[in-house]
Amino acid sequence: MPDVTYKKFLKPILWLAGIIIFFYLLYLLADIIIIISISILLSFIFAPIVVAFEGRGFNRLTATFFSFGIIGLLVYLVLSVIIPKFILQMNQLIAALQKFDFAEQLRSIEAAIISSLPFLEQGDISSRLQEFFSSQIINSFQNLTSLLSGIVSVVAILVIVPFITFFFLKDSKRILQGMLNLMPNKYFEMSYWILKKVSLQLGLFVRAWIFDATFVGVLIGFGFHFIGLENALPLGVIAGLGHLIPYFGPIIGGIPAIIISIVQFGDLSQVPIIIFIVLLTYALDNGFVQPFVFGKSVDMHPIMIILLIIAGGTLFGLIGMLLAIPVATVIKTFAKEIYFATKNYRIA
Repeated sequence: MPDVTYKKFLKPILWLAGIIIFFYLLYLLADIIIIISISILLSFIFAPIVVAFEGRGFNRLTATFFSFGIIGLLVYLVLSVIIPKFILQMNQLIAALQKFDFAEQLRSIEAAIISSLPFLEQGDISSRLQEFFSSQIINSFQNLTSLLSGIVSVVAILVIVPFITFFFLKDSKRILQGMLNLMPNKYFEMSYWILKKVSLQLGLFVRAWIFDATFVGVLIGFGFHFIGLENALPLGVIAGLGHLIPYFGPIIGGIPAIIISIVQFGDLSQVPIIIFIVLLTYALDNGFVQPFVFGKSVDMHPIMIILLIIAGGTLFGLIGMLLAIPVATVIKTFAKEIYFATKNYRIA
């Protein structure tokens, strides 16, 4: 009888309590988890460079040092050339937004709308939109500029993350072996297969994810530059970063460009062209690039992806939105492989 009671009532309650405690600990350790997650993702991105050096006869330590030298040079070029120009253009954009007469433009748009929809009263639309444009959007650009000037935590990004990433790259085999040594013998073969599969799939996904976002950012940036839109560099960067968050990319990439075009040209003449550039980029990306680079690495329903992104944003902010899909990919792969292994290896 006690055994039946345990199975029916106590066991589910203990499982539920364990899950609640687990997620509460995740929330408390959010900063550490984010730093480790970024380090793991970076190690997957740069692992092919280390492997390439190893293939030329270098040992793991030397290969990792050489890889970090190349990565450090690239980071230096970005920080010394692209970032200052980016921040300069963002400051110019903020200044232009502050000088722009949103009220006049909104009144002209409102007049056109009221002529088609006479039940609306003068001032209904412009008063609300003016407040939104003059405060929220300018504040958003100011926050973005300050974020990029001293990203999140200088110590965490410039010291802790590279330090952890270095050891993940150098000692990846030792870390994997250490994790396997913690497993009982009867789980060893299953654990090895699961870790290998997760590592392979996550590495492929992360590199494809970064490549895809770079493609979108570069193509949109060049498109905006081609039509003479000012601040094409930061707009391309925003579009690329926005594309890292599935399904939100077109909105994040298109809205800032539309606002800038209204500021620059004083009307809506460039809006259709901007929308066309964004839609064409995403058509090329969805039709050719994504099927090639992703394959079926993320086999999730769009609604599930959106819910995961919202949950990640609620728990961990912007970083949580960016990491939601990679983390979900790992968890899904773990669950799938554990289910497969328990059936094939007959493990209870």
